[in-house]
Amino acid sequence: MSSGSQISNTSGAERAAGDSGAAEARVTGFVAFVGAGPGDEGLLTLRGADLLSRADVVVLDQEAYGGLLGRCRPGVKVVDIAAEAGAVSLKAVREAKTGCRVVRLCPGDPGFFSSVAEEVAACAKADIEFEIVPGVPPATAVPLYAGIAPATGVPEFRVVDADQVDDWAPHAACEGTLVIYNGVSAAVAVAKALVASGKPDTTPVAVTQNGTTTEQYTVVSTLARLAADLKHAGIAEPAVIVVGDAVAGRDKLSWFESKPLFGWRVLVPRTKEQSAGLSDQLRSYGAVPEEVPTISVEPPRTPQQMDRAIKGLVTGRYEWVAFTSANAVKAIREKFEEYGLDARAFAGLKVAAVGEATAKALVSFGVKPDLVPVGEHSSEGLLAEWPPYDSMLDPINRVLLPRADIATETLIAGLTELGWECDDVTAYRTVRAAPPPEPIRVAIKSGGFDAVLFTSSSTVRNLVGIAGKPHTVTVIAVIGPQTAKTAEEFGLRVDIMADSPSASALASALADYGAKQRQAALAAGDVPRRPSQTRRGARRRAR
Repeated sequence: MSSGSQISNTSGAERAAGDSGAAEARVTGFVAFVGAGPGDEGLLTLRGADLLSRADVVVLDQEAYGGLLGRCRPGVKVVDIAAEAGAVSLKAVREAKTGCRVVRLCPGDPGFFSSVAEEVAACAKADIEFEIVPGVPPATAVPLYAGIAPATGVPEFRVVDADQVDDWAPHAACEGTLVIYNGVSAAVAVAKALVASGKPDTTPVAVTQNGTTTEQYTVVSTLARLAADLKHAGIAEPAVIVVGDAVAGRDKLSWFESKPLFGWRVLVPRTKEQSAGLSDQLRSYGAVPEEVPTISVEPPRTPQQMDRAIKGLVTGRYEWVAFTSANAVKAIREKFEEYGLDARAFAGLKVAAVGEATAKALVSFGVKPDLVPVGEHSSEGLLAEWPPYDSMLDPINRVLLPRADIATETLIAGLTELGWECDDVTAYRTVRAAPPPEPIRVAIKSGGFDAVLFTSSSTVRNLVGIAGKPHTVTVIAVIGPQTAKTAEEFGLRVDIMADSPSASALASALADYGAKQRQAALAAGDVPRRPSQTRRGARRRAR
């Protein structure tokens, strides 16, 4: 890429940053060539994220970088160029000519062996303002994620593109670390060429595929053994080859591939909205969570009961309102909005939440709950801390319970024993969700998932009902005794039970299980394997 094409146009950057006056005056648009990084979406730069959030059009390989579209505003136009691999796409230039703010997502760093030089030149030729935003380069990120510090303690750090090298003799003389892009198909030939040019055949080599993602896989070898070690590994692009003594430090520096659930495909039978925090926690352990809704939440068949409850809440009919789920909070909130009410309607009321997730939903609504059980997050836990009715302290003895249509009677019975009267109101209905796509159903029944997290008895019943029973190699993790009992009734072997009935504790328990399995394998001198790799016919690759 020419040095001139790397100069950022200041006025263009200001316009992309949201200068409303300039935006109204512009005739042509603006293109930001943004480095998408090596694969981990969390490695996108702050500048890149800001530009994505303001873009009118995003041009990208959606298969590779589609996850970054979550940073865009609603209604952004997406131009997918996945089918144009290897070809020059000038769609970003054409979109900018219509006056749009365009983000062209580029692999890695646009300054490292980039394929967008011609697009940048086209912007300059068309007098379209542009900016080039560096990305985290795979040359440094991928080795670090593989436990290799490529430029630490070495006299030289060299990065080359195998497609542009005809003679490997000069690179064989590299006295430090040699990082090779686009070299997988010719890796064996490159190794032989380096040895033939004087590189010791004992020189360590690491080949990392899909670096910085949970699909990352690394083969460690030497120049002499690389052909044999790659023969059954199935390595393909995108991959980075690292040659040099820095590879020897991998055993001590490996941090990513040694995460307790690295690469585990974990089924989460909840909606994306319900499982956002849980999925983030699983990713922090190296897992690949996949949300599969097992229930669908719908309004009650008749709204009159909820209408009367809202009226009673506003007119002072209740002393307490008890929420046993985030869905109940959502139902009340939507009803409030329908009537033009807000959180101020809870003034003078005492509010209880069954657990942290429900309390968080209330706080986001602007309501701070007065009671959240410190111990067990369940109806029993709530009852254990609920105060008995006292006519001297409580002017009203009535409690509003907006709940699901299938809620148990435990809470009502307990509150009644404490002297309270309850208005049990159906705030929403839960119905079984539609079956997931066929590939998901096949993976569930064939052992394609390493683990499944059951957060309630209904998730067990509904998942089996819409998709079938998980395979015997799949690790079954449940949130508590009742869920365990239901799972066993369906013939499932329960491997893990959370120490406390929360989704966070359940994910933590699975991570502990994965860590113990990994440590046991290493102690026995075996290669750690995911549960799905132990099923008959599963592809096994030595790590």
